[in-house]
Amino acid sequence: MALNFSLDSLLEQSLLTDDPWWVYILWGAGWTIGLAVAAFALALVVGVVVGTLRTTRNRFVAGLCEAWIELFRNIPLIVQIFIWYFVVPELVPWYKDWLTEADPAVGQFVTAFLCMGLFTSSRIAEQVRSGIASIPRGLPNAARALGFTPLQSYCEVILPMAMRLIVPPLTSEAMNLIKNTAVAMTIGLPELTMRANEMGENTFTFFAAYLWATILYIVIALVVNRLMVWVESQCAIPGLIAAK
Repeated sequence: MALNFSLDSLLEQSLLTDDPWWVYILWGAGWTIGLAVAAFALALVVGVVVGTLRTTRNRFVAGLCEAWIELFRNIPLIVQIFIWYFVVPELVPWYKDWLTEADPAVGQFVTAFLCMGLFTSSRIAEQVRSGIASIPRGLPNAARALGFTPLQSYCEVILPMAMRLIVPPLTSEAMNLIKNTAVAMTIGLPELTMRANEMGENTFTFFAAYLWATILYIVIALVVNRLMVWVESQCAIPGLIAAK
């Protein structure tokens, strides 16, 4: 079958809704953005906690955090999302009941949110640990000399500096997360890739569907990139990170 390079099908009414196909796919981009933002927020919170505890002198706590990191970052993402969607509900009855009663899209969104948030948290945790390790030893020592408790040292001195140092790798994680959301189509979430695929299957105009999806992914990624570049410029540390 010859590939149809026409883009006219994007303006035709969708066979699945009353909107044109380009609007139908655009709504999928909304799911993609919502999932990426929610998962990144979860990953940032969990990653900062785990990465910080990874640097403590308590070997048991540090070992648990290291196990968390190795568990989530060494299992393929697609395997993890299947585990969250098919295995975890069988082990947690109340979660299974909720998934059964909830709107399918909501259940799929929550599953993808947990999966991608925790998967990304393991990567952010390592970045936080590296950021803390890169701080000059004089700063924590100065905090202790001023009478700061370990908690105060982390909250007032170490973490603010470390988070500013790791903004560049966080930019990469945010952009990777945008792309990783496509995995959610495997459990039925109507995100950008799945809706483009649905258009292709219903109209056989895969070129138009995936071209439009590609453009939307590029626009989303560029917005995220520019936002993080602005954050990096605001957080630049003279002598360590040059302001742009």
